[in-house]
Amino acid sequence: MQAYEAILFDFDGVLLDSEPLHFACWRQVLATLGIDLDWECYRDHCIGVADREMVAFMAALAPMPVTFEQLWELYPLKSRLYVERVADNPPFPEGTRRLLPALSRSYKLAVVSSSGRKEVEPLLEAGGLRPYFATIVAGEDVERHKPAPEPYLTAARRLGVSRALVVEDSEPGVASGLAAGFDVLRIECADRLSEALTDYLNRGSQAGR
Repeated sequence: MQAYEAILFDFDGVLLDSEPLHFACWRQVLATLGIDLDWECYRDHCIGVADREMVAFMAALAPMPVTFEQLWELYPLKSRLYVERVADNPPFPEGTRRLLPALSRSYKLAVVSSSGRKEVEPLLEAGGLRPYFATIVAGEDVERHKPAPEPYLTAARRLGVSRALVVEDSEPGVASGLAAGFDVLRIECADRLSEALTDYLNRGSQAGR
């Protein structure tokens, strides 16, 4: 296992378990257009994809014709609902809160998310975690989103590194990290991040002795 210069984290589902809340906010907004979004559909088709791609998929679920533009106009409302619900107490696991300060002393850290910056940076700031990340690559920062390699290559370029570990929870994110040429650690949920990443790095350290 190579020595890493940086660790690049996906946001939703990795640093915090936010997907159920994203789903609830989308479900509330979509109901105004008669779209009944269930969790299984959201889980299978909306997690880990770019926001515009997700909105196009959701528009196609409408029982009556709904254009992408009509639904995209509601995106700011969904973002506002989400930030309002989590801003006071972002659901970052305690293990993650303890892990990041230690990691930042040995690695450059970045967040690489398909979500908009307004759904990422305010929560990191509210949780007191923003200082540990040298950069944030959000959905609006790239033209080709996950599973394309551009998001992770952009983060590496900003950090000035060539050896990075990507931490992801979704298929598109894993594909993006691998396409960028980096090792990828896939975790099951945000609550498992600290344990899984610590174990992974420790095993790598031992193997390098």
